[in-house]
Amino acid sequence: MMKMNAFLPAHGASAYGILAALAFAFAAAAPAAAADGAPSIEFHDGTITPLRLEVPANTRFKIIVRNTGKTASEFESHRLHKEKVVAAGHTISVEVHPLAPGKYDFFDDFHENAPKGVVIAK
Repeated sequence: MMKMNAFLPAHGASAYGILAALAFAFAAAAPAAAADGAPSIEFHDGTITPLRLEVPANTRFKIIVRNTGKTASEFESHRLHKEKVVAAGHTISVEVHPLAPGKYDFFDDFHENAPKGVVIAK
């Protein structure tokens, strides 16, 4: 007859502990936009959706950038002082310092013909 603890890992770990660790790992891998409401944009081989993001002024925030296309993209904004490459099929976050009220353009530097977007701080 087989002992029940034969299926438990060594070193005192329990099945519940392993399940809890797995649940935590999967929760941490979930998209940040869903968890904290961060604004997000999607790059797709020369298109940007949406082209307009509204954020609160004078508040630090992050933008979630998803590249669903087959080619790399680059989130770039001179006014935000940001430039980040997004590999095809990947997601990144761009941390942005508190902004004064106003408009801040951004674009996909790897797709020159893509329309420009704007972050509006209110």
